[in-house]
Amino acid sequence: MAVTRADFEAAMLAYWGAKELQLQSSAIAEAVGAGTAGSVRGGKHFDAIAALLAKFFVEAGYPPAAIRIKKSDRLELPGYYRPSKQWDVVVVHDNTLVAAFELKALGGPSFGNNYNNRVEEALGSAIDLRRAELADIFPGEKPWLGYFFIMQDAEGSRRPVAPQVGAFDVDPIWKKNQSYQERFAVFCQRLLDERLYDAICYLTSSAEDPAHPGEPVDELNWQHFAAHINARIRYLHDVGIPR
Repeated sequence: MAVTRADFEAAMLAYWGAKELQLQSSAIAEAVGAGTAGSVRGGKHFDAIAALLAKFFVEAGYPPAAIRIKKSDRLELPGYYRPSKQWDVVVVHDNTLVAAFELKALGGPSFGNNYNNRVEEALGSAIDLRRAELADIFPGEKPWLGYFFIMQDAEGSRRPVAPQVGAFDVDPIWKKNQSYQERFAVFCQRLLDERLYDAICYLTSSAEDPAHPGEPVDELNWQHFAAHINARIRYLHDVGIPR
């Protein structure tokens, strides 16, 4: 049974605490692990999104033991500039990093400070792992990285913001007095263009309408993100990585 749009909408409802996401598959429940096997509550924020991503791999036939979404599952992956870094969802099978996901959000009221932190986190995580990949630290097939980001849709994230200019002028794209929502769309698009991440889902969302998030950039929407995950699964199947 494939992951559906309804699954995605239910996970977004759970993220905002609007309802509990019931796990229909015992295999998924096992992958999620003790403590969240019965349901994933919105109060745990990204638990529902992690379970949603786990479902892609469970439904594709990966053993539950290959899918890690709890700290006790050893979510650390080796880096180059530091020994290791903990990711949010990790799938490891047949000596290959099948997929690793970062799940992040940005909410108010301090959109400015948190925006810079999220940019630095996303860059640091990807660059560190990609450099480790070049150093042949990862065996098997090339690692695949996904980034899932929720920007709170609020007045503060929609308001235009002038860039801070110092000794040198900024890139012209930032001179348009974009909102933080627009800035992050540019950031995510550039992450994807530079292939720091293989797939990115960028959403704007609020508790007022959690099941229908904004998807400002077509290439960064849920449909494209899900298609990239499925393409990764098909590719590994085609090159003979068993499930």
